Amino acid sequence: FKLQEKRPRPRSLLAETSGRHPLRCTMSRPELQAPAEIFYGETEARKYLHNSRMIQVQGQMAERALEMLNLPEGGQFLLLDVGCGTGLSGEVLEEEGHWWVGTDISRDMLTVAQEREVEGGLVHDDMGCGLPFRDGLFDGAISISAIQWLCHAETSEQNPRKRLKLFFESLYKTLRRGARAVLQFYPQNPEQLQLITASAMRAGFGGGVVVDFPHSTRAKKYFLCLLAGQPDPNFSLPTAMGSDGMEQEEEAGERRHVQNVGRSRQHAKRAGAGIKKRKRPEMKSRDWVVHKKEGQRKQGKFAVRPDTKYTARSRRPQF
Repeated sequence: FKLQEKRPRPRSLLAETSGRHPLRCTMSRPELQAPAEIFYGETEARKYLHNSRMIQVQGQMAERALEMLNLPEGGQFLLLDVGCGTGLSGEVLEEEGHWWVGTDISRDMLTVAQEREVEGGLVHDDMGCGLPFRDGLFDGAISISAIQWLCHAETSEQNPRKRLKLFFESLYKTLRRGARAVLQFYPQNPEQLQLITASAMRAGFGGGVVVDFPHSTRAKKYFLCLLAGQPDPNFSLPTAMGSDGMEQEEEAGERRHVQNVGRSRQHAKRAGAGIKKRKRPEMKSRDWVVHKKEGQRKQGKFAVRPDTKYTARSRRPQF
C-alpha cells in the first residue's frame, strides 16, 4: 500500500486572529474536516445523485437566490454559479430559461455534473484565486453554501483575508454594472459573518445580509445580497422569510419530502408549489440547438456557426 501524505487540519481564521476556540458545535462542519477539493471527493459527489434530501435543499436555496436576484420577467440572462458542484442549482437557472456558467474547485463534483448532462458551462477553478472571466460578462451571480470555505486556511501560505479580497474583487469586475449577486452561506460565528460582509463592501459592492427564518434552528439561511456599480436609490434588500411563524411549516415540509427517489432533483422538487415553469426544448431538437448556440455566443465564444435553415437538420447516412 501507499503511504499518503498527512494533511494538516484546516485552521479557522477566527481561531488565529481572535485567540478564541471556534464554536464547539462546528466540529462537524465540512470546512473543518478537509480542504474542499478533498472533502468533496467521488464518494461525497455521488451523494448528490441519489440523496433526495440534499437535492431538495439545494434546489430550494437556488430558487430563493434566483428570486432575490430580481431579474426582469421574461428575459434570458447569463448567470454565474460560484461553487456549482454537481449542477443542481444550475438546473434551477435552466428551468427559468437562463444561460449559466458554473465554477467549482472539486473535479469530482464537476464530473458528476457532466454525467447529469447539465446545459451550463463548467469551469474548474479556485474562487479564492479570483474568477477567470472577462469584465462585465455576467448579468447576475448566485452561490450556494460555498463562500464560507474562503475563511479557512489550508496551508501556511494561504491567507483567508487575501482570498476573500481576490474573490470579491474579481466577482465585482465580472458582473455588469447594476447586476446583483446573491450568495447563500453558513457563517461559523458572528465574527466570520462580519468578515465576509466587510470584504464584499471593500470590493465596491453595496447591499447586506438577509436571514431567512431567523428564529429557526434548522431552516435558518444566510444570504449576502450584493449590488455591483454605483449606489442605486431604488435598491432595497429582499424581505426575509419566516417573520410570521413560517419556520415550523418549513421544517415540517422538509421532513415530509425526504425520500430516496433517484438521481434527478425533478423527482423531489417543489412538491405542491404550483409554480408553472418553462418547458425545456427537447434535446437535439432545433430549438435546443439554437438555444445552446445563443448561450455560447453570450459567453463570448467566437467559433459558433451562424443559424441557417440547415441547423439541427438530420443528415442522410453515408456509406
